[in-house]
Amino acid sequence: MQFDDDAGLDTSEVQDVRGSRVPGGRATVGGGIVGVVALLLGLFFGIGPDELGLSSGDSGTTATASSAAQVQESCRTGRDANTRDDCRTVAVVNSVQDFWSGEFRRRGRTYTNAPTVLFTDRVGTACGSATSAVGPFYCPGDRKVYLDLGFFGELRTKFGASGGPFAQAYVIAHEYGHHVQDLMGTLGRTQDGRTGANSNAVRVELQADCYAGVWAHHATTTPDESTGRPLITSLTQADIRDGLDAAAAVGDDRIQERFQGRVAPEAWTHGSAAQRQQWFTTGYRGGAMSACDTFR
Repeated sequence: MQFDDDAGLDTSEVQDVRGSRVPGGRATVGGGIVGVVALLLGLFFGIGPDELGLSSGDSGTTATASSAAQVQESCRTGRDANTRDDCRTVAVVNSVQDFWSGEFRRRGRTYTNAPTVLFTDRVGTACGSATSAVGPFYCPGDRKVYLDLGFFGELRTKFGASGGPFAQAYVIAHEYGHHVQDLMGTLGRTQDGRTGANSNAVRVELQADCYAGVWAHHATTTPDESTGRPLITSLTQADIRDGLDAAAAVGDDRIQERFQGRVAPEAWTHGSAAQRQQWFTTGYRGGAMSACDTFR
């Protein structure tokens, strides 16, 4: 996965609050047994800690501005994205939102940008206070994506994924899939609180995987607003394999087997490894939102 070295990055789409102190609220989950429970329930791609029943923080807290603001200082061009994880995040967010903005416009709709918030350890959101143990998530309350970059290391070390730049891009694109669902009015289908292989919760997550695949299909042809050229210049089959490997690593069955020693389909919230790969592939091969109807 390569970015155009000369492309400018729009850092306004990423809020860097790493190292900031979050006012109010308590940490959502801690380490030890409680942390493991969070991993099993959140499955790393949840749509918000409060919706998983994990939040105990003040729902009015928000992330504070970082004095470091590293991405604003260091992530200026595609060349930076080719060498730094945080700058790569900026570039992927730019590409994903460029695509969805154009897709919504083509459909006669308006896409509203959603910032990604980079944090360390703990963050306050409109969905409550959360720790890194919840993993990356989208909060519909403030329409932001939250990400601790340390998760990408855990994706390899705790969950056995091969990693790689596109595995990271898949995670980000999945969360923006939830934002698309929020704008389209389908995200609320998870509110019935049910779990299981055929639940709305699983269908919503699989659709977000499919939307990530739709973006990937168009990633190397979506023009960057600053240059008119695609921000992503190369996406190989090896990159796609890394993304599929990451999708499988966080399948409900894989995580349950790894942490519980057994598979319990009645408790699924995100879908099996095979389902997650299948729906990403469906979006990637077809490149059309209409192929992502997981509710039919």
